[in-house]
Amino acid sequence: MKASKGYDANNIQILEGLEAVRKRPGMYIGSTSSKGLHHLVYEIVDNAVDEALAGYCSEISVCINSDNSVTVTDNGRGIPVGINKKAGIPAVEVVFTILHAGGKFGGGGYKVSGGLHGVGASVVNALSDYLEVNVYNDGKIYSQKYAKGVPQTKLEIVGDCPPDKTGTAVTFLPDKEIFEETVYEFEVLERRMREMAFLTKNLKIILKDDREEKREKVFHYEGGIKEFVSYLNKGKTPLYSDVIYFEDMREKVYVEIALQHNDSYTESIYTFVNNINTPEGGTHLEGLKRALTKNINDYARKNKLLRDSETNLSGEDIREGLTAIVSIKLENPQFEGQTKQKLGNSEARAAVEGIVNEKLTYFLEQNPSVAKNICEKSILAQRARDAARKARDLTRRKTALESSSLPGKLSDCSDKDPKNCEIFIVEGDSAGGSAKTARYRATQAILPLRGKILNVEKARLDRILGNAEIKAMITAFGTGIHEDFDVSKLRYHKIIIMTDADVDGAHISTLLLTFFYRFMPELIKQGYVYLAKPPLYQISKNKKNHYAYSDEELNQILVEIGRDGNNKIQRYKGLGEMDAIQLWETTMDPKTRILEKISIDGEDMAEVDLTFTTLMGDQVEPRREFIEKNAKYVKNLDV
Repeated sequence: MKASKGYDANNIQILEGLEAVRKRPGMYIGSTSSKGLHHLVYEIVDNAVDEALAGYCSEISVCINSDNSVTVTDNGRGIPVGINKKAGIPAVEVVFTILHAGGKFGGGGYKVSGGLHGVGASVVNALSDYLEVNVYNDGKIYSQKYAKGVPQTKLEIVGDCPPDKTGTAVTFLPDKEIFEETVYEFEVLERRMREMAFLTKNLKIILKDDREEKREKVFHYEGGIKEFVSYLNKGKTPLYSDVIYFEDMREKVYVEIALQHNDSYTESIYTFVNNINTPEGGTHLEGLKRALTKNINDYARKNKLLRDSETNLSGEDIREGLTAIVSIKLENPQFEGQTKQKLGNSEARAAVEGIVNEKLTYFLEQNPSVAKNICEKSILAQRARDAARKARDLTRRKTALESSSLPGKLSDCSDKDPKNCEIFIVEGDSAGGSAKTARYRATQAILPLRGKILNVEKARLDRILGNAEIKAMITAFGTGIHEDFDVSKLRYHKIIIMTDADVDGAHISTLLLTFFYRFMPELIKQGYVYLAKPPLYQISKNKKNHYAYSDEELNQILVEIGRDGNNKIQRYKGLGEMDAIQLWETTMDPKTRILEKISIDGEDMAEVDLTFTTLMGDQVEPRREFIEKNAKYVKNLDV
């Protein structure tokens, strides 16, 4: 079907004002999924946090109302209500109706701010069914209402307030015409509000939920990012008692750094610019890494902890078991890419490196026991890394001419195009045998595992790479790990974890996901890792089989086919109980199977890290708390 031939200047559509936002919401908030929905709250909260960064706001309240609208209230200066000369309308109306308008563009309103483009409030307004803003100032309450971004009333005084009361309250209801999902998740907002409070010391953020399950959380951290590091380390054993903290200003860059080593073998460094998470790091992270490597090596040499014949400690050695937060604030942040995920300002590198060089040198001299602990752990890491190098060499994928290097237990597929290929990581020889018989040999590979793989959260690299099951996976995938990792060499674009639907199966899945997250995180970030979902029940009636993946689905099937004595119900305890045909029909056939893609949001990496540490680390108490908190979400788990 061809488009109409009539195509002239009048066919070019000009989207006026906020109409552009409603037409292409993804350009402004990333997506119209649950992530975009929650992003609306962050935009309004960011504006309030900017007031806190400027020194005018000490408390922010975020409330999910009973109708799923959200109210964000702050005690800042209040959005100006006077007439903006250029626009001819009140400044508050400018903020909520005109893109790229706000106090962040050189007008002196803010020295630093998280919002880069000044589109936050107007975008939220455009994508809301209704929005109401109330400003408290000069003993008066000013109010204006909007619908789908369009003013419904003029800014008017609706009441009086105490003369000393100032601030802004914004209530909005996301538009169901725009968003695929319109129900807010308390836990998602909880994570973000906690992070914002950590990054803005002394700011109190209150999160309320006024829906059926009434909840309230208060986040207030006088220690700021020092408490953030302690929070992230709560499932680990710190190497020294106090969190190391530096704070200073250099070249108009305000730098805060908090760090503490622990007994784990992985580094966890999170970076922020004007409270914006930068999951891909950037110049501020480079500055920290350079300074750490230089100062620890200098100290180790000076104090004879490293012999003259020994090579310098690498940055990776020094950062083993390090948890750190780098938070900087500067006037004109330059981010690489559209997603604000990597900082590019060269002055940030110089500021962080200079401050850490100066203050860490002094700290190490003043705290010799802490310095010695860091150096000794780094030296042990160096020795383990040298031992691991030999093991790693054995796991590196050889050329196609040497394909015999693939693990013997792997039943590979014949297709060599990774886009078409998938590999099932299967628990046990019994299930592995059924899977090998059931599979479509052209595109499905099977790698059976014997028992539970090593818990990588509790082991150094040399021991991990000596583990036969882990070695087999690395070799089969072909990507290498850590600094050797190359996703372009991945041999299968679907890595499917297929375990029993019981406690042991869940544990094996978690062990595997921990390994992927710690050593091949890009596999998860780029969407290559899946969980197979085998059925819990087979219902047979009149020589016809039905499969149920939950108790609810079982009841639904029984209602459909009728509950009587002819029903034969089998509860699958494991994959090994299925024959090859059943396994294919239910769990392996791309036409009928259910796969769950594992995904990680870059903005939540700190919480993901903490979850893996809690579940797989040595500390029992945090794990008990996690299980008690999340037990209500568990379904169909055998006891």
